[in-house]
Amino acid sequence: MAASSKIDDSLGVPVFPENGASDLRKGASLFGVSVEYGLHTLLWLVTETPKRASSRDLAEMQGVPAATLAKIMPKLEKAGIVNSSDGITGGYELAKPPGEISVLEVVDAIEGDRKLFDCKEVRRGCILFAGAPPSWSVDGVCRIHAVMLRAEKRMRSELAKTTLADLARGGRPEEFENTVADWFRDRATARETARVSALKEGRRSPR
Repeated sequence: MAASSKIDDSLGVPVFPENGASDLRKGASLFGVSVEYGLHTLLWLVTETPKRASSRDLAEMQGVPAATLAKIMPKLEKAGIVNSSDGITGGYELAKPPGEISVLEVVDAIEGDRKLFDCKEVRRGCILFAGAPPSWSVDGVCRIHAVMLRAEKRMRSELAKTTLADLARGGRPEEFENTVADWFRDRATARETARVSALKEGRRSPR
C-alpha cells in the first residue's frame, strides 16, 4: 500500500488522497458503468413524480446513452426491481419501496454473480513439486483466496445493507425536485400532443 494512503476504519479499505484519484480511475473497475447508470436511474424514480418514466426520458435527464439504458432496464425488471407498462403514459417505476431495494440487488441484477477474485490454485504449480504438490502446500483454502473471500464478504455486506432510500436521503433540494417533476410532465405532454396531431393528420390525409 502506498505510504500516502490511509485506512478507513468503517470499511477496512485504503482511502487515497484527491491527487491520486486520477491514477485510480485509469484501471478497470470491478463493476462497470452500467451499475452507475442503473443506480442513478433508479434514484430518479424514488420520488412521486415522475410516477413512471420511459428509459429514453431517464437517459436524457441524466445525459447517458439511451441505447445503454435501454439494455439495463429490462435486467432490473427481470430482477423485480422495476415494473414497466406500455403506451403513451407508460414507462418504468419502482416495483417496491426504495427502502426495500438494496444496492446489492441492483448490482447483482446488472452484473450477475460476479466474483471479486478467481483463484487458479497457482500454489500447486511450483516446478519443484514435479506435478505432485505436498499436502502442506495445498491443505485448506489458499491464503490469498481466503483474504479475497473475506474482502468480498465485507463488500457485499455493505452493499446489502445500503438501500435506494439511503442513497436518496438528503440528496436533491425540494425546489430542484419540483423542476424535475415539471420536466417529466412537459415530456409527457409533448408526446401526447404529438400523438393527437399525428391522428388528426392521418384523418386529413387523402385515401
